[in-house]
Amino acid sequence: MGAVLHVCTTCRGQTPAEPEAPRPGSQLAAALQAEPCPEGVEIRLVECLSACTQGCSVALSFKGKWSYVYGRLTPQDAPAILAGAAAYAGTADGLVPWRERPEIFRKQSLARIPPQE
Repeated sequence: MGAVLHVCTTCRGQTPAEPEAPRPGSQLAAALQAEPCPEGVEIRLVECLSACTQGCSVALSFKGKWSYVYGRLTPQDAPAILAGAAAYAGTADGLVPWRERPEIFRKQSLARIPPQE
């Protein structure tokens, strides 16, 4: 098992959608699943990351590493999200050097959670 990219499928995004339209979170999940998944990364769909006021959100985690929650994402961000997940998977502690992070991961981080022992 590698790094886990949790994708909130119930996120409503930052703009109201038609009641019958697919939720932006599920659209983001579909966009991520349509791209090749980086080695060492597993995508897991979840129903809520409790970042509802921050648009579509994802989280990155791995036992013993720092975890992150990112928000204000769109399906168009899928390639950058996967690039960031690959960089995260390649670290020993979850700390990707600032300049090596995709811009959305530099500017749209909602939380950084210490490693679990």
